[in-house]
Amino acid sequence: MATGKIGIGDLVAVTATVRRRIDDDTVSVSIPSYNFPHSIRDSSKVKRGQQFELTGEVTRIDEDSVTIALGPLVTVKLDKVRLVEKYRPPTRKKPLRDLVD
Repeated sequence: MATGKIGIGDLVAVTATVRRRIDDDTVSVSIPSYNFPHSIRDSSKVKRGQQFELTGEVTRIDEDSVTIALGPLVTVKLDKVRLVEKYRPPTRKKPLRDLVD
């Protein structure tokens, strides 16, 4: 599922499944290959079993796993994520040092 080379700072998405609604604006979700419950704020009318994507930036890459910043850091397998946008460093418009007259 991982397309292209994923690097640190890239925006990636992981598909989560709704487990249950905790209260009016909080939903418990299950993230593949992440063995802990995770809750998110969601005020829409999602139902149990419905899937949706969570997006976040990559903070760490290991051999077969990726750590994503989804609020808390979440570590999932590399094949469970989808690349949304590559990180591009900002371009400098002015030179770093002053020009000599």
